[in-house]
Formats: sequence, structure tokens, C-alpha cells
Amino acid sequence: MENRLFKIPSYLKALTVMVFIIVLVFFLIVGKGLLVPLFMGGFFAILFTPLSNFLEKYRIPRTVTCVLSLLLMITMVAGLISFIVGNMVSFTKDFTNVSDRLIAVANELDLWMSENLGINENLAEKIDSDVFLNLVNQNSSSISTFALNAIGSMSGLVLIPIFMFFFLLYRDHLTQMMVEIYRDKDPALVKIRIGSLRKLIQNYITGVGKVMVILAILNIIAYLIIGVKHAVFFGVLGAVLNIIPYIGPLIGVTLPVIYSFLTMDSLIYPVLILGAYQVIQLLESNFLTPKIVGGNVNLNAFITFLGLLIGGSIWGVAGMILVIPTLAILREIFDLSETTKPFALLLGEEKEEEKEPEIKTEDEPTN
Repeated sequence: MENRLFKIPSYLKALTVMVFIIVLVFFLIVGKGLLVPLFMGGFFAILFTPLSNFLEKYRIPRTVTCVLSLLLMITMVAGLISFIVGNMVSFTKDFTNVSDRLIAVANELDLWMSENLGINENLAEKIDSDVFLNLVNQNSSSISTFALNAIGSMSGLVLIPIFMFFFLLYRDHLTQMMVEIYRDKDPALVKIRIGSLRKLIQNYITGVGKVMVILAILNIIAYLIIGVKHAVFFGVLGAVLNIIPYIGPLIGVTLPVIYSFLTMDSLIYPVLILGAYQVIQLLESNFLTPKIVGGNVNLNAFITFLGLLIGGSIWGVAGMILVIPTLAILREIFDLSETTKPFALLLGEEKEEEKEPEIKTEDEPTN
């Protein structure tokens, strides 16, 4: 008798994939408090692995190198957070004359509408400055809470350095685990692919960091030339938000535009800020990111945009930051096995197919 292989119907395969996606999303939502610091700790560990390797070359114990890397990370992140939160809270002092500014703009709008449209709405009389000032004060007092929620809960902030420490300490053990998972492959090849994957994420993170520094300098110079107060803060904040593709830069320019509109005496300042933003973004998208970051993540634009939407809806701001390097890691892992290569192809950029040389038939005349 012939042995016949049992084949699963296509609709059952599709149903299995759908159930798996539903379970995965449910798991990501329920485990947010643990998974977000786990992923953040992993990426920080990848970023600081070269420093630990460098120190270990001089026979410094791994535990000591992990602690030094951890202290450096905490210092950098704490300094950035304190700088941003401190400046945002101080904005309250600059909104004392906002009501006068709003009334002046409303009078200008009333005058323009009455002269050109024949409409007189008396917008200046309808503005309740006390309500607006109370809203500003309430929001400014809760800015630190908002920043904390964007990064994670207090327990998450404590778990991130703990996870980073253990990832650095047991990085060789985790590599050996991957070798055991892909035991049908050559162990040396698997280690090379893991090393290249680690290098890819390091290049991506360091490349994004370099772009952020350059953008911060360009933003600060532009805001100083325009004459915007808190130019250093707006420049740094806009550069940091650039880590979130598409959405981050828009948020980064919206804040100084609103601030200049409410606190400065001319509408030319918001216009100049928008003009500077357009020039800097053209420079960033056409020169800085392609030259510095390059094709390290090799994700197509649709997957990137879809990943941002899904990451933001599941994990908020942290999800939008983590989704790009996570998808890059998944693409490399999928590429290790023949059965999962189609998923790697789905996530990656389209490759230009090489044109096959034309084969001449015997009937075709030759020159």
C-alpha cells in the first residue's frame, strides 16, 4: 500500500494563523508591564555589548563590565529625562500673557472677517482666558506623569536595568540556546548569523543616535536664528522624537509652533519654524538617514507603517519605538530557516529581479 501524507486544508492553515495572531496580540496586551521592560533591556544590552567586550579584552570580570555598562546607561537616560521633564514644567512661567495674545489674534481675525467676509463673530469677547490658563496649569503639572507613562510604569523603569544586566551577563548562554534551537544548521554559521544580527541592531541604534545628534544641532541653530525661546529644548526634543518614524517629527515641530504662536507677538515665527522643519526633514530623509543609518533594518515602508500603528495601539509610545528593531530581528530570524523565509520576504524590501538573458532560437538571424 502506498503511504499517503495527510495534508491540512488551506482554510485550516489560515484559521490556525488567525488564532495564533489573536493569542499573540492578547499576550502582548496582557504582558505589557513585563514585556516592554524586557524588550527595552534587551536593546540596551545589545547597544552596550561592544563596551563590555572591549573591557573584557583587558581581563576585567564580566560582572564588573556589566555593572559599568549599566551605570553608563542609567546616567544617560536619567539625564535626558530630567532635561526634558524639567524644561516642560518650566513652560508654565511663559504663559502668563497668553490671554492677551489670544485676544489680540481674535481681534485680528474679527477685523479680517468683517472686512473680507462681512461676518462679525466677536471672537475676542468669547475667549475665556481663565479657563485656558487653568487648563495650561493643570496640564503642565501632570507632564511628569505623562512622561512616566510614556516610558513605562515605575516597576518597568526598575526592571529595564535589571533585564539589561542579565542579558549582558548571559549573552553567550543565549547564543548557545539559539545554536541548540537550530541544531540542524552548522553551529558556526548560526553563531555568525547571530553576531551579524547583533551588529545590525547595533548599527541601527548607533546610526539613529548619530542622526539624532545632527538633527538636534540643526534644530537648535534654526530656532536660535528664528529667535524662539527654549531653542535648545525644542531642538533636542524634536531630535529625540525623530526615533518614531512619520509621527515623531510631526509632534516635534507641533510643540514649538504652538508655543511660538501663544507666546510671541507675530505669526511669522510659526511660519518660519515650519519652513525650517521642512528644510531639515528634507535633509534628514534624503541624506542623513540613507547615509548614516542606511539599509540596516531592511524593512519595507508598508510593514514599517503598519508596525507603528500596531505597536502604538498595543504598547503606546514604547511600542512605536521598539517595533522597528523588533521587526528587523524577526526578519533575520525568519531568514535562518527555509520554512520561515516567506515571512522574511514579507517583512523585507523588494529585491530587483535580475533580467534573464534572452535566449536566441535557431530561427533568429545572428549578426
